[in-house]
Amino acid sequence: MPLTAGSSYHPPDSRRFELLLDALSDYAIYMLDPHGLVTTWNAGADRIKGYSAGEIIGQHFSRFFTDEDRAAGVPDALLATAYDEGRQEAAGWRVRKDGTRFWCNAIVHRIEDAEGELIGFAQITRDITERTESEEALRESERRFRMLVEGVIDYALYTLDPSGVVISWNPGAERLKGYSADEIVGQHFSKFYTREGRTDGLPSRVLETAAREGRYEGEGWRVRKDGSRFWAMVVVDAIRDKETGALEGFVKVTRDITERRAAQEALRESERQFRLLVAGVTDHALYMLDPNGIVTSWNAGAARIKGYTADEIIGQHFSRFYPERDRAAGVPLKALYTAAREGRFEAEGWRVRKDGTMFWANVIIDRIRDETGELIGFAKITRDITERRQAQKSLQEVQEQRAHSQKMDALGQLTGGVAHDFNNLLMVVSGHTQLLKERVEADPRLARSLEAIEAAISRGETLTRQLLTFSRRQPSNPRIFMLGERIEGLRSMIAGSLGGSVDLAVRVDPATWPIKVDPNELELALVNIILNARDATQSEGCITLIAENVALRGNETPAKVVGDVVALRISDTGTGIAPDLLPKVFDPFFTTKPAEKGSGLGLSQVYGFAHQSGGTVTIESKIGEGTTVTLYLPRGLDAPETMADEQALESAPGGRVLLVEDNPEVAEISASMLEELQYQVRCVGGAEEALRAMAEEEFDLVISDIVMAGPMDGLALARSIRNSHPGVPILLVSGYSSASADAREDFIVMRKPFRLGELSRATTRIIAEARQPAGTNLVRLRDVRSSQAGRAR
Repeated sequence: MPLTAGSSYHPPDSRRFELLLDALSDYAIYMLDPHGLVTTWNAGADRIKGYSAGEIIGQHFSRFFTDEDRAAGVPDALLATAYDEGRQEAAGWRVRKDGTRFWCNAIVHRIEDAEGELIGFAQITRDITERTESEEALRESERRFRMLVEGVIDYALYTLDPSGVVISWNPGAERLKGYSADEIVGQHFSKFYTREGRTDGLPSRVLETAAREGRYEGEGWRVRKDGSRFWAMVVVDAIRDKETGALEGFVKVTRDITERRAAQEALRESERQFRLLVAGVTDHALYMLDPNGIVTSWNAGAARIKGYTADEIIGQHFSRFYPERDRAAGVPLKALYTAAREGRFEAEGWRVRKDGTMFWANVIIDRIRDETGELIGFAKITRDITERRQAQKSLQEVQEQRAHSQKMDALGQLTGGVAHDFNNLLMVVSGHTQLLKERVEADPRLARSLEAIEAAISRGETLTRQLLTFSRRQPSNPRIFMLGERIEGLRSMIAGSLGGSVDLAVRVDPATWPIKVDPNELELALVNIILNARDATQSEGCITLIAENVALRGNETPAKVVGDVVALRISDTGTGIAPDLLPKVFDPFFTTKPAEKGSGLGLSQVYGFAHQSGGTVTIESKIGEGTTVTLYLPRGLDAPETMADEQALESAPGGRVLLVEDNPEVAEISASMLEELQYQVRCVGGAEEALRAMAEEEFDLVISDIVMAGPMDGLALARSIRNSHPGVPILLVSGYSSASADAREDFIVMRKPFRLGELSRATTRIIAEARQPAGTNLVRLRDVRSSQAGRAR
């Protein structure tokens, strides 16, 4: 029926209900009779299950179930439960008309009439396949997330409630912080903070920031269960309800980055130190160039060496540091090309400062590439090595001096050993010669032969003395005395040896310091130098001795002697020495004289004497102008020594002597010489025999060689005898021994080969000293030497 204005159409209630059911297209809503046959069908059922109303009404609803469910009686069970309980809800797989399956949620309601009789069932089915899949996906995601969280051990992942109480705890948190979940869940997270952090309110600020801004991120010290600290990177995210926005808690991620922080700190410190290094280096010009050679950085060393400030040179081409001829030849561009091609360029050459002065530079240019291999510039290092050539020359001189010193030491060891054996041979020859001389005075020819032998022995003694002095093994007895007085005492002897054609000039200032050396060795050194100077002068000329005080600082002499010395310069106006021969003049056995005029040991003795005394010697010479030898002699700090006049000694000839000598030939001749002096001699070959002899009988004197084989040498034997027999005088003899210097502090030492007269004077004196009555004012030589040694120490 048509509608008119102001009117409305109201379908019957049953029709409105049908319209409502058809409108619910997301739900399959239909009726079943008590036997499960479909009696109604809405549009939603048509859409979800695929059947039209005409196809399905009158059919049993079990066709919507899977074969498995029908075989299991699921449809009947649903109806039975709905009948018994009035309602049944279940989820499960259902089958559409086309055979596809879907997961549904189904509700079955029992329907009764007014009298309570069952008239059927109402079923509502909804396709929840997508929701189920989403829920399953969510559950899988949650499962995987839990696995992920549980599997992460490098990060502490845990959640907090809004107040900061821990509500979850992963294994990474347990490993990192040391607490198990049982120990920490329910505790406030502030216990992970340091005491200072808690006092400062840091945990509260962290939560406040995360709640206000949604996230907090920072770093700081945190504390483990055992109290140890670690540097942590912390992220705190706020968790809010999606619908209401209410704060539900926090997710907290903590990572131990102590090592990374230490590495970063080390890197920052390294970079800082590198910047300070580059900025502070003043002896190297360190600067950068772009690929075209334009200066892009400039350090203080570059400013010092090249004279330009950074403002003056940055932006300029580096070729301005090259001389004009090098720029014209393209040297700067060739350097960059080589560095770019080979990665490095190194060369030396002249460079120009801002003021135009030139310097010799060592230059290194290194290629710099970025991560992609692109050339981004060059690093350039320039060093002023103008003085290096001189330094290299100085180094070469030092090396030559070292080699010379090593050669001298080696020769010294060799000559010292030779001198030792040679002195023993001379001792045998000299002793027998002296004994024969006493018996052949009636035969003039034999007397002349013996005199010739004695002259040869004397020359041999001089040679061994020079060898020992060169090798610094000659026993030394340094004393403090005035150099001028000693030279004045030698002037007449020296002048006599020069002859009338050579003048001698001596200039020693009275203010010259006293020196501390062995005076006898100094005299021998002066004689050797002056005789060499005389031979070099040949005709009329002059030899000059000049002494002056010098304070050496270490660089004035090749030996690097330091301290106060007296420099004694002996200069001549002779022919001079060729430059190629000058380094060899101190070598033993080197001489430019004919074989019959020199042994080559004179200047060797000078060299050994100077260095054994704690000084040094240098020589300068020019062909045709002369030579200057300079002795640097150590200053004596105490007052010059004077020996008191010794009282006349009572003569004490004869007596019982114990002679200790392990060389049979030397022992035989020494015993014969002692017997010639009316001594009774018992000779033994070693220290042990000597000690047994001392225990068996008494002796007036013990004479022992210092160098002896066995566990006890002569010095040790002398000290042992002095302890057990303090009244027995002891005389030590030696042709060479490094121990003789120590022996001279406590004992009288006589050098081999010795003459009969020397032996007589030494034995008479030492026995007489021992027999002097107590309280005598006699000055004993042994006591003087002991006091000298004490002052030296």
